[in-house]
Amino acid sequence: MFEIMPIERRSYHMRPFDPFREMQEMQRAFWGNSQSLASFRTDISETGEGYKLEAELPGFKKEDITVDIEDDTLTIKAEHTENTDEKNDEGEYVRRERYYGNYQRSFNVSEIDVEGISAAYENGVLTLNLPKKAPVKPESRRLEIQ
Repeated sequence: MFEIMPIERRSYHMRPFDPFREMQEMQRAFWGNSQSLASFRTDISETGEGYKLEAELPGFKKEDITVDIEDDTLTIKAEHTENTDEKNDEGEYVRRERYYGNYQRSFNVSEIDVEGISAAYENGVLTLNLPKKAPVKPESRRLEIQ
C-alpha cells in the first residue's frame, strides 16, 4: 500500500547525512515554516475586463490593512497588534502577552489601469478589482519630405 507522505520524509533513510539539512529541519520544527508566516494566500482570476485579486486576511480589521501603489508595484500590508493584560487584586501581573503580526505582498501592476482599481474587505477577504489598461494603438502619421 502507498504511504501519503512528503517525498522528503519517505526517502529520509536513503539520504546521506547532511548536518546543514539537519539544522534546517530542527529550525523549521522549532520556528515553523517562516515563508508561510511572512505572506498570506491570494487568488487571482481573470475577468473579461481585468483581474480579480482575493487576499485572505482573517482576524484583521479594515483599519489594519493598507494598499499602496508605487510605480508599477501594488503592495498589500496588514499589521495586527494585540496586548492582553491580566492583573490580580493587588495590581500585579498574573499574565501579560503581546502579539504583533506584519504581513506584506507585492504585485506587478504594469498592465493594470491603476486609476480604476477598487477594493472591498468583507469576512476576512480583501477583494481588489484590477481593470486592464486599454490597448495602446500606435499612432500613424505622415512625414513631410523636405
